[in-house]
Amino acid sequence: MKEKDQLTKQTNGKVFVGLSGGVDSSVAALLLKNQGYDVVGVHLRCWNKNGCDEKDAEDAKRVADKLEIPFYVLDMEKEYKERVVDYMIKGYENGITPNPDVACNREIKFGLFLEKALLTGADYVATGHYTRLEAQQITNSKSQIDRPHNLKPKTYHLFEAKDKSKDQSYFLWTLTQNQLKHIIFPVGDLTKTEVRKIAKEAGLPTAEKKDSQGICFIGEVTLKDFLEEYLPRKRGNARTTSGEILGTHEGAHFFTIGQRHGLGISINEPYYVAGKDTETNTVILATRDDPALKQKEVTLADVNFVDGDKQQETRDKPLDVLARVRYRAPLVKAKLSNLSPATYNLVFELPQEFVAPGQSAVFYSESGELVGGGIII
Repeated sequence: MKEKDQLTKQTNGKVFVGLSGGVDSSVAALLLKNQGYDVVGVHLRCWNKNGCDEKDAEDAKRVADKLEIPFYVLDMEKEYKERVVDYMIKGYENGITPNPDVACNREIKFGLFLEKALLTGADYVATGHYTRLEAQQITNSKSQIDRPHNLKPKTYHLFEAKDKSKDQSYFLWTLTQNQLKHIIFPVGDLTKTEVRKIAKEAGLPTAEKKDSQGICFIGEVTLKDFLEEYLPRKRGNARTTSGEILGTHEGAHFFTIGQRHGLGISINEPYYVAGKDTETNTVILATRDDPALKQKEVTLADVNFVDGDKQQETRDKPLDVLARVRYRAPLVKAKLSNLSPATYNLVFELPQEFVAPGQSAVFYSESGELVGGGIII
């Protein structure tokens, strides 16, 4: 029996599970242990404003104890502050709207964490992200995931999660083939309800824990209050697209495209932020029916194709995709074409509202496969 157990572990490999202290990663670790993986729980200690990470680390440790797996805390406060928090603050200072979740996945979870895990002897890392990963051999025979002993070439494909309301593939467009062959997403084929049921039946201490909301490291304060600790207030004008001044504000860098509340103007008709200029410190406002709130096309930089074959297709002709320009926005038909070695053009079938430079435009195939994404410029 012992030899069989050892063979199972050798076959499935060692996986470091990023235990965030939430129910999703807890169930991810449980499922992998039940599947015969050699599971190690790792909590990533990241910079945060309100000290919530201490409680999360405790919850992660309780889960590891329940599952009887090794548990470690990896201190990444410095790197997280520099690569995620400072990146976001700098983006707002420059008048764009960066996405810290995309940066976190790129730089921390599937950047430093993956690198350190592989150096420490892991075959894979796993998280509680809601997305589906499939590996396809060149022979077109499919397997759920690559194995260390299986040397046949494979390509890796990311798809939307089974639970569309929880799908997180939007934040994972920066992943590459070299990374994906070392990653597992165990809960992508489950709904949130199913995940909580599994956790409850297994007696996991995080089964009823609420999901985190908003930007995790900010805490209970508003984004504006957080940014004011790092960026100066600068009084400027808020005007309409026709040039009419509606009021003043405390800094164009505190606003986001599409923002409706906290504009500092007293007008019954609702206005939205249609644009901002940090050089002139001007915020441009528009009513919902104003064409200034919509864009027919965008230019993208830092584009990544999860499967490089799709990139090659765009060099020959525009690629038909389904795109979204912000998390939870509905998918819309679009055409993606290569403009230059560094940029791509994304043309929407229907104009899109609230398109913000700095945010991610992410594109999919008709089958729900994540083709890739880029930064709107």
